[in-house]
Amino acid sequence: MKKILITGGAGFIGSHVVRRFVNKYPEYQIYNLDALTYAGNLENIKDIENQPNYNFVKGDIVDETFIYELFSTHNFDGVLHLAAESHVDRSIEDPLAFVKTNVIGTMNLLNAAKKQWKDNFEGKRFYHISTDEVYGSLGAEGLFTETTPYDPNSPYSASKASSDHFVRAYGETYGLPYVLTNCSNNYGSYHFPEKLIPLFINNIINNKSLPVYGDGNYTRDWLFVEDHAIAIDLVFHEGKNHETYNIGGFNEWKNIDLVKLLCQIMDQKLGRDSGTSEKLITYVKDRPGHDLRYAIDASKINKELGWKPSVTFEEGLEKTINWYLNNEEWLKNVTSGSYKDYYKKQYS
Repeated sequence: MKKILITGGAGFIGSHVVRRFVNKYPEYQIYNLDALTYAGNLENIKDIENQPNYNFVKGDIVDETFIYELFSTHNFDGVLHLAAESHVDRSIEDPLAFVKTNVIGTMNLLNAAKKQWKDNFEGKRFYHISTDEVYGSLGAEGLFTETTPYDPNSPYSASKASSDHFVRAYGETYGLPYVLTNCSNNYGSYHFPEKLIPLFINNIINNKSLPVYGDGNYTRDWLFVEDHAIAIDLVFHEGKNHETYNIGGFNEWKNIDLVKLLCQIMDQKLGRDSGTSEKLITYVKDRPGHDLRYAIDASKINKELGWKPSVTFEEGLEKTINWYLNNEEWLKNVTSGSYKDYYKKQYS
């Protein structure tokens, strides 16, 4: 029976990956490692917490001794590394926290895997999940490909770029079997409401302002999180060692156009007059070093592994909105902070 370690599995993307692996692969023992910082929420995966092949481990990847002991105890066959500090605004306020988790934490996992697996890498795999933000900013045209030079512009993207480089270096220097993916902006259920889509859904419900940076013309490619989990599954099982795959939604939206679409759908769902929610839009001072445009060329993963998004952005956005409207208790628990008590109730 394979033992698979998934880091950050109580977070947004991680919870979807954990759920998929636990449900799809009963022959695997899945170990979900999460430090349960502010974005880690065990309510995200309470539907699988009693599955016989699911194990939760509370711990921090920055703790080198803990990570070594964890690998020594369980001798994992594979690692899917999603644990990360990921909010750009927070990285501007506290860059060192991002270096500790995203760089040092990744190094600890790499060193533990190298030590545990030694020179016998057969059947082993280290999968590092990263971001398109490492490539920097695009102009009006062009797409990020797997060979686009790195040009990070925020402390967050710089920390992820550094961890990407270390993963590749361990592959070249020590022969560590790895795969690496860089994804575009994710959206969907269980997303912590500091990010644009869940924040604005919550604000519209509560008639609060919708703060849009600058002129709102920043462009992003959007990826439905459930499609991302499918892609991660494919890359882990079928991707080639020492390869990088870009994962994107094959669509681009300017922030202001996305916000207006969101307002339109929310007005319909809440039975409000058309244009009601748009009145909540407020333009605010721009973020320092704000990248103008991200856009992913995901043709490689499509051609080599057969992956493509299952929904359009409009379809995915409606599914996302429906989920938040049908899970108001989850949203209230997160915004009130009471979700932090779930670990104590279940595991203490």
